[in-house]
Amino acid sequence: MTDRTARFAAVYAALTASHEVADHWVQVDAHATVKGEPDREGAVACAKHVATYTATQAVALVAVQRATGMRLSWKRAALGLAVSAATHYVADRQGGHWRDDEPSGIVRLAAATGHVGWLKRDPNAGYLMDQSWHKGWIAIAAAVAAGGMP
Repeated sequence: MTDRTARFAAVYAALTASHEVADHWVQVDAHATVKGEPDREGAVACAKHVATYTATQAVALVAVQRATGMRLSWKRAALGLAVSAATHYVADRQGGHWRDDEPSGIVRLAAATGHVGWLKRDPNAGYLMDQSWHKGWIAIAAAVAAGGMP
C-alpha cells in the first residue's frame, strides 16, 4: 500500500463518517426543514447547515491526522472541504423537492437520468439520491484533499 493510498483511505473514511454525524446529529431541525425553500430564508438555512457540516468535516480531518501522524497539505485539505461544502449546498437546496412535477437543480438531473418513476413511487428515493450524491462527491473531495486517487 502506498502512502497516497493510505492517505486517500483515511481521508475518505474521515469525511464519510463526519458527513453522517454532521447531516444527522449536528444539523438542527430549523435548518433541515427550511434549507430547501426557494427563498432567502432557505438559502441562509442551507448555508448555516453547510457551515456546521464543513466544520465537522474539518475537525474529522484534524483528528485523523493526529491519530495517524499523517500530514495533509492545508491547501489541498481546504480545497477538498470546499468541494464537499459546495456540492452539499447544491444538493441540500433540493430538500423536499425530489417529487416536484417541474424539477430543478439536481432533481432535474435525476429526472433526466431516468429516476422520475422511482422518485414518485418511493418516499425514500429522494433521501437516497441525496445521500448518494453526497457520498460520490465526498470521494472526489477525499481525492483532492489526499493529493490524488491511489
